[in-house]
Amino acid sequence: MVSERSLEVLRVIVQDYVASREPVGSKSIVERHSFGVSAATIRNDMALLEEEDLITAPHTSSGRVPTDKGYRVFVDHLADVRPLTGAQRQAIEAFLGQSVDLDDVLARTVRLLSQLTRQVALVQYPSLARSRVRHIEIVPLTLTRLMTVFITDSGRVEQRMLDVSFPLDEVFLAELRTRLNASIGGLGLAEAADALAAMPDQFPQDRRAIVGLITTSLIEQVAANRQDKLVMAGAANLVRTEDDFSGSIFPVMEAIEEQVTLLKLFSEMAVDQNGVSVSIGRENAVFGLGETSVLTSGYASSGGSIARLGVLGPTRMDYSNNIAAVRAVARYLTRLLGEE
Repeated sequence: MVSERSLEVLRVIVQDYVASREPVGSKSIVERHSFGVSAATIRNDMALLEEEDLITAPHTSSGRVPTDKGYRVFVDHLADVRPLTGAQRQAIEAFLGQSVDLDDVLARTVRLLSQLTRQVALVQYPSLARSRVRHIEIVPLTLTRLMTVFITDSGRVEQRMLDVSFPLDEVFLAELRTRLNASIGGLGLAEAADALAAMPDQFPQDRRAIVGLITTSLIEQVAANRQDKLVMAGAANLVRTEDDFSGSIFPVMEAIEEQVTLLKLFSEMAVDQNGVSVSIGRENAVFGLGETSVLTSGYASSGGSIARLGVLGPTRMDYSNNIAAVRAVARYLTRLLGEE
């Protein structure tokens, strides 16, 4: 049974190791922290922690470093999640508040989160399983070129250029836009695709060619919207921490480029008491990320869809700061998208 003091020793070992990347010894704990006991007593506490597989010695006669299990106990029970400073919160609001659309806000989100945490930042597009069609636009650009715009209630915008071999009739395009919005506005994406496929048969023979071209383009846009995807930033931060990985970091880089793998990991992570999901080290081994930790939190879009954002990095990371940053950015993103 690990005592309360031993858990406090684990806390300072995690904090000191994260700060210095040097194994932590009993002497340095006594010198840097006010435990009011001797180094021998601290060594006894460390021995108990080692028996519980919470810390380990990377080399003979060295200090100790946290194990994956030790990091888990730290995150679940010992982490002091400090709120972001006023300046940091203002920076989040100022930077994300300049966004012009959903793509821009998510790109800004990962850039900001990678800067706040110095980790790889990830954000999932709003879950599209429940997304519905908000609006369709058909915009003539020239006599033989038009643009189709597909907008969902989650704020997702898809644009496509379409070239035709005959002059466009702007009056008819306006009529078609009205009929499309009346037919598929408010439908779910699967229903919208079916309705679009049936649309050409509802028009006279001489109009079916142009209607077919436009509805085919829109069906492709629907398909693009039904695919979950991630935005990522801060890969250079992973390279900066290369010494925290045994061997090459390229397998880690390859794993995080597999969006399907990361989306599956996101879906399996349970939320903790801080509103953040944390998966540490060997808990990620099945995804090829056994030397990394992943922290995520959920955010809601204007359509009510839920998605995740978070960070990925080595197990030796500043969990307290990163949890606070992920939680704060997720909350602001929910508020920002809810106002749209």
